[in-house]
Amino acid sequence: MLKSRIADRRFQIVTWFACFALIEIAAAQDSPAPFSSPTPQESPSPSISPEESLPPSPTAEQAPSASPARTVRISFVPPPMDGTISLGIYDQSGKLVRVLHQNAQLNDFAIGADALVTRWDGKDDGQQDVSSGRYHARGYVVGPLKREDLGETSTPSTESETDVVKVRLVRNPLRKDKRPVVELAIGFNSEGSYLKTGDGLPLFKISETPNVTRAGIAAKTDNGLDIWQDNGTGMHQFRVSNVDQMMAFDCGEFELK
Repeated sequence: MLKSRIADRRFQIVTWFACFALIEIAAAQDSPAPFSSPTPQESPSPSISPEESLPPSPTAEQAPSASPARTVRISFVPPPMDGTISLGIYDQSGKLVRVLHQNAQLNDFAIGADALVTRWDGKDDGQQDVSSGRYHARGYVVGPLKREDLGETSTPSTESETDVVKVRLVRNPLRKDKRPVVELAIGFNSEGSYLKTGDGLPLFKISETPNVTRAGIAAKTDNGLDIWQDNGTGMHQFRVSNVDQMMAFDCGEFELK
């Protein structure tokens, strides 16, 4: 059964040659019931079809002609690797417009037929509606990365500190391509610092140090990185190993109305 395979964190899906997306655009207002979880009878075959949704209850501030909510249903087969899932929505230019999932577990998704299911509400990370058009969903399964705190250190030389490094990942057996290369960088916000893709998708937490003002990254070995960050009181160094233990997956393109 599917649930036991997910609990075992192994999707033995040998007939699937690529990760696909089952994407349905939800814009109808006819159904009086909210979204229901997918059932085992759902077909995993790629398709784009309308899905009924319950519009939010009107308030006094809403005009009678307010447009219905837009919801995109995304179904995908995760790569056969243990780890957390980060998934982003990208526009046609390749810009990340929404971090849909960050360090998510399998049970953070609904379970469809041989696939995991999630939804996008058509908004960006600032909770603003994005324009209609074609978008792309893709992400990574992040395996057993290891973080070491090396403590306070001196400022690294400009030769060793860079903005991004390139890492060759584990090949996804559900795809026909070779081992992909991804650019990795360091991001930071009020909650700390994190490893991210070069286009901004968060992958792995580095620290919970607030007020980081700058950070750098450098390749230490083929699968290890050295990271420096400064919060105004001094430079701190970390090392992250096993960074090649990630698999990329692609959910394909879809159109947002």
